[in-house]
Amino acid sequence: MDTVLAVQFEGGVILAADQSNARSIITYQSNIDKIKELTPFSAMGVAGPNCDLVTFTEYVAKNLALYEYNHDGLKLSTKAQANFCRAELATALRKGPYQVNLLIGGYDKNKVGDGGAASLYWMDYMAALQKVKFGAHGHAASFCLSTMDAEYREGMDEAAALKIIDACINEIHTRFLISQPNFMIKVIDSNGVRVVKFGGDPADT
Repeated sequence: MDTVLAVQFEGGVILAADQSNARSIITYQSNIDKIKELTPFSAMGVAGPNCDLVTFTEYVAKNLALYEYNHDGLKLSTKAQANFCRAELATALRKGPYQVNLLIGGYDKNKVGDGGAASLYWMDYMAALQKVKFGAHGHAASFCLSTMDAEYREGMDEAAALKIIDACINEIHTRFLISQPNFMIKVIDSNGVRVVKFGGDPADT
């Protein structure tokens, strides 16, 4: 019952995820962080069981760090990171599949293209990969994708993108059957990955 949202803006990407850790009819936590920082300029929002969420994100982050270490500081682009994740999910699919759906956002300093140097990738647990301008995972996506489609504009700034995310969260709180009281929101831009706001502090245990 996870929800992960993302919107790309001019020069950056916003990722948002609910902070609930639940199974069956029980909510265990409402302050976890489902947005994993992969590098100083990229992050991955994950929807899926907490065990796969932790295992897969840690595996990817450590392998990206290992690649950089083994290649004299060469950093993978956001596109390369997304394709690495896709390859790992596709390989695991026939062995021990990860039940994770991903939104990967990043900022590439040396890249010039659509939306500046920012990019966003949508991926599901079957290893289907697509570059997008906005995306969502989870049952609550039914409420959010229509809002994103109506409100998204090419070249919009960070404030406008945050407004879309806030509108989606408001729709979830108003219409979604499952209670998701807290959301973590992070921005990835030329200054790196930073937290904009959260409902529950992940440091509280």
